[in-house]
Amino acid sequence: MRDHSPRFGKKDAKVYLVEFLDPECESCRVFYPEIKKMLKEFDGKLQLVIRYAPFHQNSKHAIKVLEATKEQGKYHEALEFLFETQPVWADHHHPRPELVYKLLPKIGIDIEKLKKDMQSPKIKKVIDQDFSDLKELNVRGTPTFFVNGEKPNAFGIVPLRLKILEMIKKEYGNE
Repeated sequence: MRDHSPRFGKKDAKVYLVEFLDPECESCRVFYPEIKKMLKEFDGKLQLVIRYAPFHQNSKHAIKVLEATKEQGKYHEALEFLFETQPVWADHHHPRPELVYKLLPKIGIDIEKLKKDMQSPKIKKVIDQDFSDLKELNVRGTPTFFVNGEKPNAFGIVPLRLKILEMIKKEYGNE
């Protein structure tokens, strides 16, 4: 985990779900609602930490957009909105990343400010750091999850949920 990483859930939760995601990744889009359900179900015990894995063609652009929305206090809404609208702007056969500039005003994003904020060297450092970390952790696809530093036994919602339950029991006992 890094200080720059966006977080969802209560800050004092003892179970950390670190997700390496790509805003252009269709599987990340499918997992997102399931992750939100688990955050709600395990409220106070589970915290989601977002890390970036820019594997697709326009991923870095989408990550810059997301990181810049932090300056407007809209990161969480923007992430959800980009996943909802992903088929429009991130079609892998005809990607049109510039469409995010037409879509994001619907959630109150000031596009001129966004474009300016996207140029921040701080955002490049975030992308570079996450990319360096994903190589070190041998992350090869998205989404990739770690629960308190451990990978689930297999890919999928069920193995992920089992790993989360295991860590909740370890951290909180039978509360």
